[in-house]
Amino acid sequence: MNTRPKRREVVKAKLTDLPTVCEIIDSGRRIMRESGNLHQWDNHHPSELQLRKDIEKGCSYLLKEDGKSFATFAFIPGPDITYAEIEQGEWMDTERPYYVIHRVATLPGYHGVMSDILNYCFSITDNIRIDTHRDNTIMQHCLLKAGFNYCGIIHLISGDERLAYQKLR
Repeated sequence: MNTRPKRREVVKAKLTDLPTVCEIIDSGRRIMRESGNLHQWDNHHPSELQLRKDIEKGCSYLLKEDGKSFATFAFIPGPDITYAEIEQGEWMDTERPYYVIHRVATLPGYHGVMSDILNYCFSITDNIRIDTHRDNTIMQHCLLKAGFNYCGIIHLISGDERLAYQKLR
């Protein structure tokens, strides 16, 4: 029996990784549907064009285990236009620069994904904001477990509402 611990690492995605990023996003979309989140990430969002732009801007990442990509996320320096106004609450800190995590997705069967992503992100900044759909109970659970604070409701450019969270370190 092989008991060697698996080696995980976060790497910036390259354009050659775009098919892998798209595959992981599609997997994340299926996981959402299976868990009852029927409205977030319709068949056109995030689009391949958006994922390509993330890579070109250097803000798309892959989480790998023993060299195999199994999760993806975008890690983007703020300000984020959709976070300019928040309803039914307030941000914990509006003075310091922040980063935003978007488009988190994983292949099935992997655990501790958010923990690995957050460890990486907090090695870069001490102020992170993230939002999720009201139906995405998996992400809400992960965020609260990781110590994020629910701050209120933001609206995407499309007008759709999202639950907004922030964590300071």
